[in-house]
Amino acid sequence: MSTKTYDRLRQELAAIEQDGLYKRERLITSPQSGEILVQKGGSDAPTINLCANNYLGLANNPEIIEAAAQAMQNYGYGMASVRFICGTTDYHRELEQTIADFVQLDDAILYAACFDANGGVFEPLLTDEDAIVSDSLNHASIIDGIRLCKAKRYRFANNDMADLEAQLKAAREADPRTIIIATDGVFSMDGYIANVPELRQLADKYDALLMIDDCHSTGILGPEGQGTAAHYGLKPDILTGTLGKSLGGAAGGFVAAAQPVIDMLRQRSRPYLFSNSLPPAIVGGAMKAIEICRNGDDLRTKLMGNTQYFRAGLEMAGFELLPGEHPIIPVMLGEAELAQKMANRLDELGVYVTGFFYPVVPLGKARIRTQMSAGLTTQMLDQAIAAFAQAGEELGVL
Repeated sequence: MSTKTYDRLRQELAAIEQDGLYKRERLITSPQSGEILVQKGGSDAPTINLCANNYLGLANNPEIIEAAAQAMQNYGYGMASVRFICGTTDYHRELEQTIADFVQLDDAILYAACFDANGGVFEPLLTDEDAIVSDSLNHASIIDGIRLCKAKRYRFANNDMADLEAQLKAAREADPRTIIIATDGVFSMDGYIANVPELRQLADKYDALLMIDDCHSTGILGPEGQGTAAHYGLKPDILTGTLGKSLGGAAGGFVAAAQPVIDMLRQRSRPYLFSNSLPPAIVGGAMKAIEICRNGDDLRTKLMGNTQYFRAGLEMAGFELLPGEHPIIPVMLGEAELAQKMANRLDELGVYVTGFFYPVVPLGKARIRTQMSAGLTTQMLDQAIAAFAQAGEELGVL
């Protein structure tokens, strides 16, 4: 048996750890919430959670849990099939139609995750006769999806509308059949919101389709939490999103769009055609989560209030934050090792955060990305702000 490959991997892993880039997972022993139990030294320690995508606090919602349990009773544990063979129930179609109605587009199609949705949306629609113009800070799933299709690729600087127009002009010179502008609705590492009004204007000017990934927007922005475009009173042509963040935090993704787009994805989108159907429990839970979300103005008010309160507390303590209004609040630290040390010290002080560093963010831009939730109380936020201040002073950040 050859050991060369294993030896090489061990060397690469050792280098990753030496560079301060090694990622370690912690064991949570409770449901997801504003405060969780984390396994530490053989016991479970109460810890304030500031890095879940549980924006509306629905991950442990009793109504969603009950809806998921009821769906499992009605439809079983799993479908044991892909959709087009024998994996489609009336409940799957009901959820797709509910999503389409929620985001006000013709129809929707379900995937195992939004990573699969983004990975499967481009190839069925585009060939080498077409073009994609993509934001430079788009999520890895969009990047991978673009790589899987043969369309010509153009890239514009993050949220830079002048550069986008220049790339659209370059794309149009090749006379493509179709151009798609692809962007995150909210850029997950920075919390910046996409400039949808100008994106929409430029898409219309150059006869392009506008595709928005709303994973960090659904449930948060716009009327009823309909997303980034709705936040500005506009619509995208193609919207991808997740059931794994604001909408209950379990799993599953979707694409919503005009009917011909969805119909083509059902015929040719590989992650849809070759992956098992979503389990009935997730379908049932998601249905209830969307219902709560659409009537959840109180949750969004609480979420945004927590966002403003925590941001003000960290700024008063002296931390460098990226500006913004979204519940993603990045605390900038610069170097990966410092971000790791800060996260470890906060963990010791009872605050669960994660340090982000290259290659997830650019070199020299390491940070702790905090995320607010409607499930956090003012007392929890005060405790977290105090812990940040203590850790920052101890590590020379402040």
